[in-house]
Amino acid sequence: MTMSMKDNSMTDQSKAYKDDLRYLSLLSRDFPTISSVTTEIINLEAILHLPKPTEHFLADLHGENEAFQHVLRNASGNIKRKVKELFGNTLREQDMKDLCTLIYYPEQKLELIKQADKNIDDYYQTTLNQLVAICRRVSSKYTRSKVRKSLPPEFAYIIEELLHESTDDHNKEAYVNVIIQTIIDTKRADHFIIALCYLIQRLSIDQLHILGDIYDRGPGAHLIMDTLENYHRWDIEWGNHDMLWIGAAAGNPCCVAAVIRLSLRYANTTTLEDGYAINLVPLATFAMEQYKDDPCTVFQPILDPQSRQPSEKTLRLLSQMHKAISIIQFKLEGQLYHAHSEWHMDDRALLEKIDKSKGTVEVYGKEYPLTDTAFPTLDERAPYKLTQEEAEVVRRLCHSFLISDHLQRHIHSMLKHGSMYGIYNENLLFHASVPLNEDGSLKEVAVAGQLVSGKDLLDRIEQLARAAFDDGASEAERRQGRDYYWYLWCGPDSPLFDKSRMTTFERYFIADKSTYHEEKGWYYKLREKPEICDRIMNAFGLKVAPHRHIINGHVPVRVSGGESPIKANGRLMVIDGGFARAYHDTTGIAGYTLVYHSRGFQLVQHAPFKSTEEAILNGTDIKSITQIVEMNNVREMVGDTDKGVELRKQISDLKNLLTAYRKGIIKERN
Repeated sequence: MTMSMKDNSMTDQSKAYKDDLRYLSLLSRDFPTISSVTTEIINLEAILHLPKPTEHFLADLHGENEAFQHVLRNASGNIKRKVKELFGNTLREQDMKDLCTLIYYPEQKLELIKQADKNIDDYYQTTLNQLVAICRRVSSKYTRSKVRKSLPPEFAYIIEELLHESTDDHNKEAYVNVIIQTIIDTKRADHFIIALCYLIQRLSIDQLHILGDIYDRGPGAHLIMDTLENYHRWDIEWGNHDMLWIGAAAGNPCCVAAVIRLSLRYANTTTLEDGYAINLVPLATFAMEQYKDDPCTVFQPILDPQSRQPSEKTLRLLSQMHKAISIIQFKLEGQLYHAHSEWHMDDRALLEKIDKSKGTVEVYGKEYPLTDTAFPTLDERAPYKLTQEEAEVVRRLCHSFLISDHLQRHIHSMLKHGSMYGIYNENLLFHASVPLNEDGSLKEVAVAGQLVSGKDLLDRIEQLARAAFDDGASEAERRQGRDYYWYLWCGPDSPLFDKSRMTTFERYFIADKSTYHEEKGWYYKLREKPEICDRIMNAFGLKVAPHRHIINGHVPVRVSGGESPIKANGRLMVIDGGFARAYHDTTGIAGYTLVYHSRGFQLVQHAPFKSTEEAILNGTDIKSITQIVEMNNVREMVGDTDKGVELRKQISDLKNLLTAYRKGIIKERN
């Protein structure tokens, strides 16, 4: 080794030593003495040997807030399982059902019980003891410190005492009984029961994973987001419907038009108007004037037979608005396709293919008759130019999205907790796909001038999407990010879509259903093969281990047609079973959820949820079938998880600090 090489090596070692020393000095501020360091090491080592906390996976909620709330409250059957473990031999089935309903909906269930039960004090005594026992069971996976942080402040001390004392201890039997009796005597039983029920819900699930598509179709996306904003720990892997709303909130006019069109298509403007105060009056006024003599038959909304039906007058207005915003959307997307030739989507600019005199449209070289030929705002010489009135409607709608505080808050929460993909405990989560070539290799896709594939593709897309909200980015970068939301919604190589085309225009204007075909990308055709899933997981850096998986949503599993959600010999799980009512006839069920606890994976198949009222009155839970996907021979501990890796690193750092204290390199502080 030459002298200069030795000098460089010594310089690097010296720098590394100084960096380590600087870090240990900072760490010593939190742990200023040998005693505090050793205490924390003991604490962290002990945590490694606790059972792995439970993770809960949901996908494609599509605004179905009531079903979402119920699945969240019952932890996909996890709470019922705990109740059966504790009381299966001592309580009747109906009593266990009533106890579960109380945990899910404590306020409402208590009101019903008080109306029917004359010996309410006896009920309080029994129920409080049962709830404390359940609470002990669900809190047993956590440290006292973590449980303490989850306790409602009003009852924290009392609950902590009850959790860690028991009537089984004869020395404490009277102590525990007096606490419970005093709660009843002081008329605090209702409040205490409610607090315990929500604590059980909170402790039953440690982390919630949403695999995309909170928005569209159902009426309660804003209510779902309200719940998630206050949820203790959650993440979301964005879906194409989420991206459409994020794009609208960023001010992309095409995304704004599509969000409104989808809402009108399903006669559901609740999220827009009640949730986010989006002003649809300019669109309604324009539509009534422009299409006053047009029956707009093709644009009649798809109605949910279980919901309250709109009046004939309202239905006509919705149809007019639906047509007006659809034409506006087709104009705006045509502008984007011509502005972004790199998307290779010019073939989706179909307004220029319309022959108004013949009443036909040419699609991929073939001419088809139009199902609707009334285009009063369409200029064949400039088919994508908005009329002055249309431009004003778009301006006012975009402004309404940009100034909606509630919407902007929800979107920023989605950006804060979200990403294009997630990796948790050797599980790779993404909404739809990773684009592939026919031979199963990762497909290179051009994103903002870069050819990228696999993990790099999803990383680059996320950077571009976030640029639209980055105050530090240039206006050109922000505009590029805003525009790209539309490609993510329907672009052929978008990992959130991954189909040859989105045939929205054809479904409105062409009767021939063969034109509706959307050819799926190679990911959907090859994902049944174990080697393909392994290739993808390797590309994302997952360890080669027997218990690693890809978990997806996006494409509803057609259970009624015999399709299985478990694919590629267990390597892939697809948990979109159709939360949205619009999918129930197609899938035959009302959604899948996935529970991953210390003993393995359980896939839960849900029947359609009737209503919250039905659940409270009759104790009707969602009828669910639990399928054991994969069970571990040895119970998984915190030390086996991502958290375990993090804790071991902390322990290593603390041991280095301990050595520094003992050698006098860093001095203890008083």
